[in-house]
Amino acid sequence: MFLYNLLAFELIKNTMKISHIICCFLLLVSCKKTEQQLTKITAKNIAIDSIIVPSTKINQLIAPYKEQLTSDMQEKLTFTPVKLTKQNISMQSTLGNLLADLSIEMANPIFKEKTKTTIDFSMFNNGGIRATIPAGNISKEHAFKLMPFDNEFVVVTLSGDKIEELVSYLIKNKAAHPLSKNIALTIKKDKTYTLKINGKNFSKDKTYTVLTTDYLQGGGDKMNFFKEPLKLTILDYKMRDAIIDYFKKVDSLQTDIDNRVTIK
Repeated sequence: MFLYNLLAFELIKNTMKISHIICCFLLLVSCKKTEQQLTKITAKNIAIDSIIVPSTKINQLIAPYKEQLTSDMQEKLTFTPVKLTKQNISMQSTLGNLLADLSIEMANPIFKEKTKTTIDFSMFNNGGIRATIPAGNISKEHAFKLMPFDNEFVVVTLSGDKIEELVSYLIKNKAAHPLSKNIALTIKKDKTYTLKINGKNFSKDKTYTVLTTDYLQGGGDKMNFFKEPLKLTILDYKMRDAIIDYFKKVDSLQTDIDNRVTIK
């Protein structure tokens, strides 16, 4: 189904010009006729089942695209010695840690070029991770399954109050939301906490730059603390593209559960 959707997308792109020409022709022809008025609309359900015979012509039309896409999607990009998942281990996961860290590594040069400053940390949502990464060779198809959405990177400049809202959300949610290793959050039993960002104690009087996606910045997954930031920087860089670029950059994927979140 995944490959079929990609094939359908490519086929639609390559037939758009033909469809445009046909539509223009029909428009010209219709202009010469007398004005007509729609009087009735009817609908009919057609079941898609094994009775419908595949079209040989359509299969022949799709075949070249299928071969090209299959080859492209199966190309080896990198390797991982162990399976990476979003299993919650004390509010962390191996896959979440990897995504948060690679995202900030790939996005920081773009942000620095735009603003002459660097990103303080990154945060995403656990629900945005849609697949695991199996042990062994990793292809572009794995990246598409991992991040099937066209989410774009954005950087929000947040006040100290907003950072406190962010941490409160994490403590209440208890999910393994991807956080980059720039964070050192220690949560105590009474739900109080200590927070360090890039090795320095959090200060409510300071502002912080946080890498996330346009979906979350709009309040997705109830992350309302990202809305109405002091400043919004759009990087014009898709998260999926960053994943693919990083996979191409490294020989193997290395990640672990560390002290970015500690529960006492």
